[in-house]
Amino acid sequence: MSKAIRRVQRAHRRAARAVLRDRTRANRPHSLASHIVARGESAETAKSISAGLRTAAKRLGLTGKAGRTRRTVDGRGRLRRVVRYTTTQFAAALQAYRPRKQAFVSARARLLAGVAA
Repeated sequence: MSKAIRRVQRAHRRAARAVLRDRTRANRPHSLASHIVARGESAETAKSISAGLRTAAKRLGLTGKAGRTRRTVDGRGRLRRVVRYTTTQFAAALQAYRPRKQAFVSARARLLAGVAA
């Protein structure tokens, strides 16, 4: 085999691995704020909306998966308890979420469009 053919084959395998890796990551549970940020909203908006989504999830009886994360500053960090939700649970909580502030209403519409896509 020539070098050109091997190079093309490597590129195809690399692309296939990337698709598989992205699918695997998408199916993992994430915190509510991470779901929101991953769909293009700012961190500040995510922080505010995720508080409302936690309430909506509690009303629906969605428990999520308990976990721990390390918030680091200068390489040191304390373990913090987090709850991670699947994409399906996130979508259900988003459906039940009814924000009053206009900025969050429009953000919810964008997020619902992103979840449906």
